[in-house]
Amino acid sequence: MSAPTIMTGPAAPSGSRGSVLVVDDERSMRDFLRIYLTRSGYDVTTAADVTAARAAIAGREFDLVITDLQMPDGSGLEVLATARGRAAWTQVIVVTAFATHETAIAALKQGAYDYLTKPFKIDEIGVVVDRALEKRQLLRQNVELRETLSQRFRLDRMVGKSEPMQRVFDLLRKVAPARTTILLTGESGTGKEIVARALHHLASEPRSSGPFIAVNCGAIPDALLESELFGHVKGAFTGAASEKRGLFEEASGGTLLLDEIGELSGAMQVKLLRALQERKVKPVGANIEREVDVRMVAATHRDLEAEVERGGFRRDLFYRLNVVQIHLPPLHARREDIPLLVDHFLRKHAAALGHPVDGIEPAALRVLCDYDYPGNVRELENIIERAVTLESGAVITRASLPDLAPRRRAAPGVSAVTFPDEGIDLDAVIGEIERDLLQKALDRSGGVRKKAAKLLKITFRSLRYRLAKLGVDLGDDEEGGP
Repeated sequence: MSAPTIMTGPAAPSGSRGSVLVVDDERSMRDFLRIYLTRSGYDVTTAADVTAARAAIAGREFDLVITDLQMPDGSGLEVLATARGRAAWTQVIVVTAFATHETAIAALKQGAYDYLTKPFKIDEIGVVVDRALEKRQLLRQNVELRETLSQRFRLDRMVGKSEPMQRVFDLLRKVAPARTTILLTGESGTGKEIVARALHHLASEPRSSGPFIAVNCGAIPDALLESELFGHVKGAFTGAASEKRGLFEEASGGTLLLDEIGELSGAMQVKLLRALQERKVKPVGANIEREVDVRMVAATHRDLEAEVERGGFRRDLFYRLNVVQIHLPPLHARREDIPLLVDHFLRKHAAALGHPVDGIEPAALRVLCDYDYPGNVRELENIIERAVTLESGAVITRASLPDLAPRRRAAPGVSAVTFPDEGIDLDAVIGEIERDLLQKALDRSGGVRKKAAKLLKITFRSLRYRLAKLGVDLGDDEEGGP
């Protein structure tokens, strides 16, 4: 048996636009495509039949394969299957002089990028090759991104490679095995329930196999919340026709998430405090308390420390909840995570909706990365779900995105400032906001001033100046300690 006929073009220059394998039993067609594509900047290899094509693909991964459909030793569909089996992002263009509707459908169903009929115009093959390689680039980027996601930058259902999210991941790994009460803080839409579920799934056995129950404290009227959390006995109130176990008991052995904990009334705060202290609950109408084994996670978008100072939240309950606080950064503070999240949500909703969308155009991704997301991760997911629903092609385009003009976010604390008719003392208001932010940074850093300066994105020297200006005693520690 003679050796397969494989002809390789000149070595790819450093600026090569991509590697192409041309498979055709007609020498004139192979030579024509080799010359044209080489002059266009591509690294071209040719093969005269299916056997030679398979040998070429076995020895090298190609960006694009252009194959004739009918050849002496087989079909171009065999070349298609071999190329796609070697690398999922390799694009294949099928060319034939004997086109039928059935063969076109068969080629496209098996993953061909396009189907051309001989004779074709030289401009036509140029356009199709360029577009096929653009798609290949997008697919490869998506595959690499997904490998990055699965290997390095995810924890349970959370995604992120940014420094703020890596700190969250590190803290989760440390505290998840313990029974410690956790307080999750951050703006609405930052994923507090997902973090709570991660805490549950990463917990030690048997807790991680126990129930996970979440309740939104702001969505249940106060008159019903006590029964919902602690249960009631038969006849405890009108309509209590039977005994009902509360969510504390339902979650026993597992994790209970109390979302929007800052919405609790003063009376419910007292009852919750007792349940946390005693690890016992008393159903409405009952005389005997019942023991519960619950890992408590509380979440809020409110500043509970400010609520404590204002008198809207009990100090003792805050200290009971705030054993370990995990703060989730807003999406605008972790922009490098946006491409990872886009890919994650794209795959999720493409699968759920049954749409063959597997990438996003660079221009569309740039728009998403530049947006401020007042609704945070939840808003980004909604945008991607909308885009997948509307997109008719295989790649999300700018046209499938809503109008995402950049928005200016209000500075922290500014929205809470009222503007009386007689005006305000601007310097005094700015001073109060500055003092409040400095204090929060010091609290979060455990009083270590160098860490506080880093949180505020200012120098240690600037932090010392600002604290001195506000009359805060700095002590003698030049290393930035408490």
